[in-house]
Amino acid sequence: MYVVTGGAGFIGANLVKALNDRGIDDIVVVDNLEWAEKFKNLVDCEIADFLDKRDFLSLLEAGQLRGDLQAVFHQGACSDTTEQNGRYMMENNYEYSKALLYLCQEKRIPYIYASSASVYGAGPVFREEREHEAPLNVYGYSKFLFDQHVRRILPRKTAQIVGLRYFNVYGGREQHKRRMASVAFQFFNQYRDNGQVRPFEGSDGYGDGEQQRDFVSVEDVVDINLFFLDHPAKSGIFNVGTGRGQTFNDVAMAVVNSVRRLEGQQALALKQLQQRGIIKYIDFPGDLKGKYQSFTQADMSTLRGAGYAGDFLTVEEGVDRYVQRFLYTGSESARQTAAK
Repeated sequence: MYVVTGGAGFIGANLVKALNDRGIDDIVVVDNLEWAEKFKNLVDCEIADFLDKRDFLSLLEAGQLRGDLQAVFHQGACSDTTEQNGRYMMENNYEYSKALLYLCQEKRIPYIYASSASVYGAGPVFREEREHEAPLNVYGYSKFLFDQHVRRILPRKTAQIVGLRYFNVYGGREQHKRRMASVAFQFFNQYRDNGQVRPFEGSDGYGDGEQQRDFVSVEDVVDINLFFLDHPAKSGIFNVGTGRGQTFNDVAMAVVNSVRRLEGQQALALKQLQQRGIIKYIDFPGDLKGKYQSFTQADMSTLRGAGYAGDFLTVEEGVDRYVQRFLYTGSESARQTAAK
């Protein structure tokens, strides 16, 4: 049996589907469906059971989960980087993660959990080392503090512990995240609704739309999770990006041109999109000043050193697949979700 916490969410539901593709359906999904929209992510998945996150730990501790537990993928968290309730954030992202870690160590269960590139703050070096870590918000701090706790546990671990520092993930099954969904999702809905995409104007010395992030497809994220599942002797904290920083303009171009190709129109260059008003820059939000990562680019040497040899999709490749497989075909429901 496998457990996926946050299993009705974005990355969690993609993991459940990937396990299904391996012929595995003995999966317990743990989540909180007070936000009921997330159930749609699991409609095409096969699972053995669903547990509310508030009940899961006590059942696991009491040994009341049936079956031999093979691994826990801990994807559940509050991922709202603008959340100001520090107590709520620490309870969800730090204390809950610690409790689950201790139970997995006690029962010798592999534990693969979601960390975040937010631990690095403003950078400019994105390597899994303490000297480069300085989170800009309480979300990033909650992830950083748990990584620090894991570092203390690793030398005496009883089972695999893997922390995966996700960079900017995009892809299918993220519609429920609404304003916290990826830039690719937001740009698609802006273009379909208004014929425009609206990146931020320049900030921190970057030109309009030229801020750079390491955008990584959820397909690649899932592959890395499964790599560690297949290699239980490997533990540690690892970046999960592509090793390439690409601009928000790149994402905007990829989204618009993917839709244009699907509609039988020619792709346009950045300057053409700007001149036609298809890309229109908006004011940089005042509440994000000093709390915004204008540049991220994962150092992938630790992951490569662990033996992961897979290639990563570029923004152009990954966004095109995303638009074709999920967004364009379901654009009506996607627009309705984004508008709520």
